[in-house]
Amino acid sequence: MNSEGDRELLAKEYLEKHRIMELLNQLTSFLLFDRPKKPREYLISLLERLRIAKVTGIAYPFFMENSNIVSMFEMMDSHGRGCISFVQYKEALKNLGLCTADEVLNDDGHLITLEKFRDEVNRRTQEIWSSF
Repeated sequence: MNSEGDRELLAKEYLEKHRIMELLNQLTSFLLFDRPKKPREYLISLLERLRIAKVTGIAYPFFMENSNIVSMFEMMDSHGRGCISFVQYKEALKNLGLCTADEVLNDDGHLITLEKFRDEVNRRTQEIWSSF
């Protein structure tokens, strides 16, 4: 393998090891959700909150409040049945950056309620932030 190929492989391994792409995806989601007037300052503040949470064990920053999760769920539950399909659920997690396209989720055949959706969004967000 040539040195350029070696460098590319080492770079890829580094990004995967430190989950850099996942972190950047989460930061981008925060930016697009909040659309701050000063994005650089906002990102610095967000990274500082992440550092403090990691050091002190306090809650990690969430970009979706309960009302946002409910709104997203209600948009998918257009008939007001109180549940969404597994396909809608997985697509929502992908759109939020909480699930990769190739991630295998177990479909137990049950429809997804708001409570399950909210719990999963919060659990996955906490899991992602705590891993950085």
